[in-house]
Amino acid sequence: MSRETKSNRKAILVTYPDEFTKKEAIGLAEAAGFEVAQVVVQKYISHGEFGVGSGKAEELKQIAAASGIRDLIVDEGLSSSQIYNLGKLTGQHITDREKLILDIFASRATTTEAKLQVQLAELSYEMPRARQNVRLSVKGERQGLSGMGEYAVDVRFRALKKRMTAIKEKLGEARKRRELYRAQRQKLNKPLVSLVGYTSSGKTTLFNRLASEDKEVASSLFTTLGTTTRNVTLPDSTEILLSDTVGFISRLPTYMIEAFKSTLEELNYADLVLLLVDASEPYYNLSIKYHSCLDILNELRIPTSKVVIILNKSDIATKEDMTEVKQLAGDLPCTVISAKRGDGTHVLKSLIRQNLGIVLGARHSR
Repeated sequence: MSRETKSNRKAILVTYPDEFTKKEAIGLAEAAGFEVAQVVVQKYISHGEFGVGSGKAEELKQIAAASGIRDLIVDEGLSSSQIYNLGKLTGQHITDREKLILDIFASRATTTEAKLQVQLAELSYEMPRARQNVRLSVKGERQGLSGMGEYAVDVRFRALKKRMTAIKEKLGEARKRRELYRAQRQKLNKPLVSLVGYTSSGKTTLFNRLASEDKEVASSLFTTLGTTTRNVTLPDSTEILLSDTVGFISRLPTYMIEAFKSTLEELNYADLVLLLVDASEPYYNLSIKYHSCLDILNELRIPTSKVVIILNKSDIATKEDMTEVKQLAGDLPCTVISAKRGDGTHVLKSLIRQNLGIVLGARHSR
């Protein structure tokens, strides 16, 4: 189904009962071009024949029949057989969480590298489902040999592997170009500072303010998929390179992180990593997002000694919120800003300079 035909289509959403998960799932659906007409909660998802309980599956069938809505979004990764069974029972087109995120990525990708990364993630999603998908497509028919004398399942599987290998080779070429750019940057002898954070935390707004840029800013998820690097001058005239990166999200499958590694690996070469947090959110939501970001940084093997916490949106957060949120940072350096209004950015620049001195000093003393 094309993204054009999906735009503004009504959908029923099946998600978990807690408010944070519901809100995020609705945000993902809207970012993919759906209008969520009804939310159905389920305590356990991805289990059993339908991915939801048989009773819940029957309920969804009745809702679909009464409403005429033909799109069903399930906020969890499902197997091909679960998607097939649920779709056959309800008469709906099923989109699971992973496919939803991939669709958003595909609609946001603008650079050649980002498009390749999305294609790799899509193939990684499809690979484990390929054999089952082909079997389901010929269900009820006699499975025989294809025209090449091989089973259709194997032909499909090998075609996917071949495409994946080709894309990895192209991404390898992109990685080599990055290495050349990195070598050129090192000759400039300017420290590299990378902005990271949960999607929609305000990274691009802060990047625009610090670098005097006008990159697209939107409230929808995953506005930024690539990496943009610009020169920024600190208060003592020190020049740094500031980099904006793809936003993080909870329950992001490992293969998606792997697909974007040629972009995310830039964080490994950063002298300092600024982790942006939306301090205006309820503490429970914020805590989930904060720890999700730390988990991804840990998966990328980024040491916490390079991390500075930035509490954003002080213009709409209360002092009580800030006090509570600061406890999350623990011993990590932390500052409060409003990227939108510019409050605290001068202090942030001083903190960047201070921590660069600590990090670079420790590196030179080894």
